[in-house]
Amino acid sequence: MILLNKKKFLNIVVDFSFQMRPEANIMYFKLNRKFVMRLSRYFLPLMKETPADAQIISHRLMHRAGLIHKTSAGIYSWLPLGLRVLENIERIVREEQDRIGNHYIKMSTIQPADLWIESGRYDAYGKEMLRIKDRHDRDFLYGPTNEEQVTDIVRTHLKSYKDLPLNLYQIQWKFRDEIRPRFGVMRGREFLMKDGYSFDVDFESAKKTYQSIFQSYLRTFRRLGLTAIPVQADSGAIGGNMSHEFQILAETGESTVYYDKRYEELANSANIDFDELSSLYAVESEKHDPATCPIPEDQLLVKKGIEVGHIFYFGTKYSEVMGLKVTGSDGKPFHPEMGSYGIGVSRLVGAIIEASHDDKGIVWPEAVAPFKVMIIDLVNSDDATMSMGCQLHKALISMGIDVLYDDRNERPGVKFATADLIGIPYHVIVGKRSTETGLVELKHRKTGQVQEMTLDHIIEKFNKDKS
Repeated sequence: MILLNKKKFLNIVVDFSFQMRPEANIMYFKLNRKFVMRLSRYFLPLMKETPADAQIISHRLMHRAGLIHKTSAGIYSWLPLGLRVLENIERIVREEQDRIGNHYIKMSTIQPADLWIESGRYDAYGKEMLRIKDRHDRDFLYGPTNEEQVTDIVRTHLKSYKDLPLNLYQIQWKFRDEIRPRFGVMRGREFLMKDGYSFDVDFESAKKTYQSIFQSYLRTFRRLGLTAIPVQADSGAIGGNMSHEFQILAETGESTVYYDKRYEELANSANIDFDELSSLYAVESEKHDPATCPIPEDQLLVKKGIEVGHIFYFGTKYSEVMGLKVTGSDGKPFHPEMGSYGIGVSRLVGAIIEASHDDKGIVWPEAVAPFKVMIIDLVNSDDATMSMGCQLHKALISMGIDVLYDDRNERPGVKFATADLIGIPYHVIVGKRSTETGLVELKHRKTGQVQEMTLDHIIEKFNKDKS
């Protein structure tokens, strides 16, 4: 066996992947979780026409840009480009949960009905719950949420107050049988959700956990390129008396949010103060009364929002009814205080598009973009331009940057339109003139700014961005 060092292996892989021969398939060479990809061999089913039921911009653009495929009403398959975005969002959510010491688990999607009968929610939840029977005629359900299941896990394995606080979370597919699913992934029946659950010894400890997760949510949405407003919320079917909804601001949002303008400044500060933020005025339209609004009109902002997260504190609601007890420091058993914390991971894909698009297509924030750079070869049949494009591609891949190379035999206008539609943050345009002058064009998708730069300067720029 011949062993190659990583750098030499990378050079061989990238050189081979750009041999433009029919037998050279699309290359998925996994190197530090990065991939070498040519658009001519990438599964990207772009659409000129969108389905008639695509009523909002994110639904239309997700179809047109080849992110999803409709399987059934409110149920979608995620195609390669969309899946990359979904996984980037999931990664950021996980990083922020792990940062505050929460433990990642994966609970089953199918749950025994007995747990929900025990909590009293089996009949109360309604027709949104998909109920099924197995071959032994036992009742099960496809989980819409996991309070019962996680309580069962903890009551089985936790015995002492010394094991608390405990925070468990998962990112798992859910199903809720919406009567009228609409707006694509924004209001679907099957969806990917981060749901977390906390267990604490008393109210004060539970409040600290709630505050910690509140702050982590604001950091998460900020990393996703979003401005999130936490508004006081009802607890709904889950129950509880301390609850916030996180509304991200988007001109096409379905909710109207009234809030103190200091929110945006404080939520984006380095140190998020829970007490200060939670004391500010922020409500949805149905709870806003101009006559009783506690802040002056010149300090009140009114914007559209999309709910992407919801957190609840519900005390001993589930630990009592399901018999979860642990032994306290005094030797007596007690019911732990609990909370529930959700983020709509798949919903966030649509919400980000609603908040970040223009008349040409999607404008992805860099943190979630499926690729950071798209190289557009304007004369891909020309050896010189191909060599220049491949040289840049090779350098960027070696730096750990995700790159999509448009080597298709298409007109420049088609390539520009594709790049704008799918929303890659940076476009590097290599043409005949580039081989003569040594300069390529670097376009920033969000601002539209175009600069002429040498390959060395482009590499230097992205190196600085990484640091």
